[in-house]
Amino acid sequence: MKNGFWLAVCLSASISFAQGINPLKLVDPMIGTGPEGHTFPGATAPFGMVQLSPDTQILPFKQSYKWAAGYRYEDTTILGFSHTHFSGAGHSDLGDVLLMPLSGDNIMLEPGDAEKTHPGYRSRFSHNSEHAEPGYYAVFLQDPAVQVELTASERVGVHRYTFSGSTERHLLLDLRSSIYNYPGKVLWSRIRVRKDGTVTGMRETRGWAPGRQLYFAMRFSAPMASHALYNKEENPPSYRGFKTPGTSPKDTQSVEGRGLEAVFDFAPSSAPLIVKVAISPVSEDNAILNMDAETPGFDFDGVRAKTQQMWRKELERVELQASPAMGKSLYTALYHSMMAPSISMDVNGEYRGPDNQVHRADGFHFVSSLSLWDIYRAEQPLMTLLEPEQRTDDLVQSLIASQQESPFGILPVWQFQGQETWCMIGYHAVPIIADAYMKGIRGYDAQAAIGAMVASATYAPYGNLGTYMKLGYVPADDDGEAASKTVEYAYDDWTIGRMAKAMGKSSVAAEFEKRAGSWRNNFNVADGFVEPRLQSGAYSKAFDPAKAGAGSGFTEGNAWQYSWYQPQDEQGLVNLLGGKDQLIAKLDAMFDQKVDPKAYADVEDISGMIGQYIHGNEPSHHLPYLYMYASAPLKTQARLKQIVDSQYKPSPDGLVGNDDLGQMSAWLLFTALGFYPVAPASNEYVLGRPFVDRAILHLPNGKQLTIESVNMREERGFLKDVLLNGISLDRSYVTHAELMNGGDLKFVFDTEKDATWSHRNLHPPYSSSSPH
Repeated sequence: MKNGFWLAVCLSASISFAQGINPLKLVDPMIGTGPEGHTFPGATAPFGMVQLSPDTQILPFKQSYKWAAGYRYEDTTILGFSHTHFSGAGHSDLGDVLLMPLSGDNIMLEPGDAEKTHPGYRSRFSHNSEHAEPGYYAVFLQDPAVQVELTASERVGVHRYTFSGSTERHLLLDLRSSIYNYPGKVLWSRIRVRKDGTVTGMRETRGWAPGRQLYFAMRFSAPMASHALYNKEENPPSYRGFKTPGTSPKDTQSVEGRGLEAVFDFAPSSAPLIVKVAISPVSEDNAILNMDAETPGFDFDGVRAKTQQMWRKELERVELQASPAMGKSLYTALYHSMMAPSISMDVNGEYRGPDNQVHRADGFHFVSSLSLWDIYRAEQPLMTLLEPEQRTDDLVQSLIASQQESPFGILPVWQFQGQETWCMIGYHAVPIIADAYMKGIRGYDAQAAIGAMVASATYAPYGNLGTYMKLGYVPADDDGEAASKTVEYAYDDWTIGRMAKAMGKSSVAAEFEKRAGSWRNNFNVADGFVEPRLQSGAYSKAFDPAKAGAGSGFTEGNAWQYSWYQPQDEQGLVNLLGGKDQLIAKLDAMFDQKVDPKAYADVEDISGMIGQYIHGNEPSHHLPYLYMYASAPLKTQARLKQIVDSQYKPSPDGLVGNDDLGQMSAWLLFTALGFYPVAPASNEYVLGRPFVDRAILHLPNGKQLTIESVNMREERGFLKDVLLNGISLDRSYVTHAELMNGGDLKFVFDTEKDATWSHRNLHPPYSSSSPH
């Protein structure tokens, strides 16, 4: 996306939608496609099943981390365009149904390499020819001289290829290609050319999620002149086949195997070739149903317009006035936060569950792509604020359905397309359900929900839960993530206790409220750190608070981040440390440490460092707000400014860590609005400071919440007052009910010296040891 049209629509920071500004033009899908963000620039509908995007590199799985989204901005060649991607994941997979337009007489069947030392079907491209906006992507492929345009409905990707001159036109389909690639990943695949010219097929893979099945259907706006189907298992790996249209002995109507490709040939024409590809987790026939329902014709511009109208509706839920750079970052963050969880069912309601069987959703949309270790913190709380009935209810019902269909009878851990990966720790579907229930979102069976939560929290074989329930902590003797598991389990347990108590289930509430205090069992008062603890009860003698990675006892972090992970009871932490001053000192020491980033060079996902604070990964995200529990608002405000200024910018390298399916983006959105959900299920948001001049939240109940910054300037970065509907707040939080009631939330800025509100003795946010 070019800066020129951004400037054209953002000459004034105070332009509102009422003056005709299109929020689609304020989004740059290229943000985060650089080194660490792992986002993709392609076309998708809001929460859509199809994510149609270019793939620039497919590497062996041990090297694939950097290409988790298939695309990196620094690459100079494109392999093709596949239909499934993660937005900002810390792991790679997908990249299904790769298409590549080709021209001329000789067609290469191998991708080749980016340096062109080994020729192949990949093509060079220039960022000068790229354009990306919500629901649309375009690029010019230099080698076949083809202009590519992509758009998508929820379940169908639509391609428009304009070939130069009167050349032979071809389309290559490579079912071998996959993100997170390794030998033997494709278990089986099929391509069929039906009598009416529809191409259908399937692929089953063992990748991050084992045994995942995906089906597709494809149609073309022009009749095929000929086609050829290949099973490359029949050729040696070094084979670089050439195909002359119509002469291959592999011209058949169907082929099955583990190394399939196809080439479809079309007569020369100046008219664009439009290709529709529908996907389904269930069957080829369902893929056809999806196509017929969502894209009955070949109206590329009509599909684009409809999808972009869907995006406009989503983006207009929040009106933001900010500096051009901040506005661009924020609207892109809102866009990224509305990609997942994604629909994972067909138009007839059928989906594939975690038992790998076909089920039918009754009265809800089955969604998947559940990066639960990340999104429970801010991404899903954002949905409870903006789209509770539509998105949160669907998610909770999908979680319950998955638990009922799971072979183990537990809620998802990290699921995509209905299949479990067992990635990350905790049972973080639990706080998502509890947060929804506590906020009055009830479009699901609450009894089934609490049953699923308890079943997950008491399934002894998972993650050393049996030992945790026996000892009150996960011992480090045979668990390299023991300390992290203990504190994360304790938070999840607290949310079960909250929901059970609200439902009148006193015995369940008492059990899990007790378990919620387990974080104390790993807190060493001698040095003020959460530490790995052995089965004998002793702390590990080799403990180093700066150690991360294998054997540290922590998950993608160290004791400097995890020692403050008790969001349900930060007052309890203050008490153990010996008072508020001690918490402030610990937090300052974390932010101000001199750290060599090379110390974490071999630990994935540790990036965006400010001292020992790691903004590129989720365990740190609530930490700048903890100063508010210690009566130090000035510290929170200063740290938030430091983080926002250094960790976000409107450019391809604008995300310092994986967006993690919207969590990094949701953090920025909440922070820019002036508050953050430190403890989802508490129904409170801890106040920080805003980074917008003005924001209007169009709430789903029909009310409006207006957020206004008064006198916010570089030299006035601290809060003189915070007023809710004209009344100065004597506390450092606002409640969910207050936000949903609408009205006005005003932040008045001044210098540090004159920021009188920030010097007041404010009532702290919720803690279980000192609830309001």
